[in-house]
Amino acid sequence: MNINELKEKVVKAIEDNKALVIKTSREIYSTPEFGYKEFKSTGTVVRFLKELGLEVEENIAVTGCKAILRCGKPGPTVAILGELDAISCVTHKDAVETGAVHACGHNNQVGGMLGAALGLVKSGILKELAGNVSVIATPAEEFVELEYRDKLRVEGKLTYFGGKQELIKKGCFDDVDMAMMFHSSDMGDNDALIGPVSNGFIGKKVRFIGKESHAGSAPEDGINALNAASLAINNIHAQRETFKDSDRVRVHPIITKGGNIVNSVPDDVQMESYVRARTINAMIDSNYKVDRALKAGAMAVGAKVEITSIPGYLPILNYPEFDQLFKNNLLLLGIPEYKIILGGDFTGSFDLGDVSHIMPAIHPMIGGVKGSLHTRDFETIDEEKAYIMPAKAMALTVVDLLYGDAANANAILGNFTPTMTKEEYMKFLESVDNVEIFEG
Repeated sequence: MNINELKEKVVKAIEDNKALVIKTSREIYSTPEFGYKEFKSTGTVVRFLKELGLEVEENIAVTGCKAILRCGKPGPTVAILGELDAISCVTHKDAVETGAVHACGHNNQVGGMLGAALGLVKSGILKELAGNVSVIATPAEEFVELEYRDKLRVEGKLTYFGGKQELIKKGCFDDVDMAMMFHSSDMGDNDALIGPVSNGFIGKKVRFIGKESHAGSAPEDGINALNAASLAINNIHAQRETFKDSDRVRVHPIITKGGNIVNSVPDDVQMESYVRARTINAMIDSNYKVDRALKAGAMAVGAKVEITSIPGYLPILNYPEFDQLFKNNLLLLGIPEYKIILGGDFTGSFDLGDVSHIMPAIHPMIGGVKGSLHTRDFETIDEEKAYIMPAKAMALTVVDLLYGDAANANAILGNFTPTMTKEEYMKFLESVDNVEIFEG
């Protein structure tokens, strides 16, 4: 069969089974879970993949799963990814008791991933392709509940807080050559965005340690840790004019504990923050300035500060040849070119960024939703567009990559030079992951 005939079979298989894909995505939406707690969602994905006749590796990083679709001839492996976790937004109408809700559209991603896998399997065209397709449901993209993740790390259940970081470390991507996924986004009158760039970030937990005393009768005997934290936040603000505009730096601390009781001088004040920037060098430079600001706050009042730096995510890289294949398939599926945005500047962060430094990866943004991400207004309004269309586009892109002798995939891989090897990547994470105690 020629490539157009293969694509027609894939589209028909997805179209004939789209009710199942929609049902599964709705099921995941109804059971939102935070990162490394996605047990119900993992179970839903495992059941779907097993019903396709696939062998599934379960709980690949506390949660999550992986299955491999084997093609007729040897060749490179393309991964299709979908993220399992939800975000917290207690004011969202569909938030559950924990506050969890899929206000980032990860259930749409998983629906698209499963739809693509279904199309490739049920169409019967895998024997015409060269290579493998790895379907990976990944945990913990949202960098939240750090105390819970730290507990898992102490228990030896994980090393890194981000799901794809942990999967890279565990070798889940060792047999993968290139990867793709999509993210839902309110596109307004448009349908898709191709080739976004994003910030990376370093996570921070900060504890200011002072000395308690009676706040009314003897404040002079205490060391006010809340004052140290307040000064530190102002010190960070004073750094903002030193950040280059091109580095797109974002620092947004919050105080998670402001003291113990109101009539005692606060002796234990805790903060969390991200330090985001567009490049790795800018992340490191901005993080140094933030650390300096934190220490200065402690020094001003004679407090102690404990600064825990946590590897966040790397800036996402894009690969135009890979993106072009995906765009071509959107056009083939009837999306008008004028409704496809080329390039996008996101100062948020995605853990696919880490993958994109090791192998070619794409991360288009797809419509079918309205409202800002992570807010009470976010909702899926067009299920066809939100996950059936991207399911088809991803499956068709796999066909383009692996058709015949996988010429397109091999061409992309032949022009690819990683910014870092897996070993260099792990060393970078280790260099960021540290605790510093400063006595003011």
